[in-house]
Amino acid sequence: MKTTGTQARLERIGTDDTYVIVPMDHGITLGAVTGLKEIESTIDAVTRGGADAVLTQKGIAPRVHDHKNDAGYIAHLNASTSVGPASNDKRLTGTVEEAIRAGADAVSFHINVGSDYEPDQLTQLAEVTAEADRFGMPVLAMAYARGANLEGEDPEHDPEYLGHAVRLAEELGADVVKTAYSGDAESFEHVCESTCLPVVIAGGSRGTDRETIEMVRGAMDGGAAGVSMGRSIFQHDDPEAIAAAVAGVVHDDLDADEALAEAGLTLEA
Repeated sequence: MKTTGTQARLERIGTDDTYVIVPMDHGITLGAVTGLKEIESTIDAVTRGGADAVLTQKGIAPRVHDHKNDAGYIAHLNASTSVGPASNDKRLTGTVEEAIRAGADAVSFHINVGSDYEPDQLTQLAEVTAEADRFGMPVLAMAYARGANLEGEDPEHDPEYLGHAVRLAEELGADVVKTAYSGDAESFEHVCESTCLPVVIAGGSRGTDRETIEMVRGAMDGGAAGVSMGRSIFQHDDPEAIAAAVAGVVHDDLDADEALAEAGLTLEA
C-alpha cells in the first residue's frame, strides 16, 4: 500500500493517473545535444505544452525549478555515457535523500534486463525502492530488455521480454515503470497485463510527428498510462507543440489527427 506521501507525490508527476514525462538526463549519455544547451527554455516549452513532469540528473535541478510551470520534477539516479566502454553499465549517480534536497517529487532508476550488468542493477533498484519507501518518494523504474543475453531478431521490442521487464519492476517495489513500445497495441497489451503498475513508453530516436503520435496512440490503446519521452520532444523544432500533441492523446484521448491538428502541427509531418 502506498504511503500518503508517495501518493501525493505521484499526483504531482501525472494527471488523473496518466503521465507525460519528458526526460532530459541525456547530458551525461550524449552531451549537450540540441535542446539541452539552453535547457531552461526547453523545460519552459514542454511544460507549457502539457508535460506533467521533467526528469534530469540532480546537478541540473537548479536550472529546472524556475522554468517548469508548476510541473513535477523527477531526479534520475544512475547513468552511463555513449562513449564509455559499456553503455548498458548504468552506475549510481545519486540517492533518494539527495533527490529530496534537490526538490524532486520522484526518483527514477534505469535497469537493463538481460544485460551482463543486470545483477548489480537489480540489487541497486531494490535498494533505491527501499530507501524511497522510507521517505514516501515514488520510484519510476526504467526497465528495458537490453543486453547480450537476449535472443531473437529484435529483443528490445519483444513483448515477452518487455513483459518480464515491467513485472520485475513491480516485484522490486517500483511505483511506475517505463519500457520500450512493442510496436503495436495488441502485443503491448501483454506488456501492460504483466504488471499492475502504470506503464509508460519510451520515445527513442526522433521520428516524424505522425510516427510519434501514432506510437503514443497505439501504446494507450494497448493499456499504457502515458509516456516518458525525451528526444522526440525536447529535440523537436517546436517542443511545446509536440508536447501538446502527446498530452492530447494521453490526457484527452484524442486520435492522432485530432492531436496533431489541435497542437498546430501539420497532419502530413
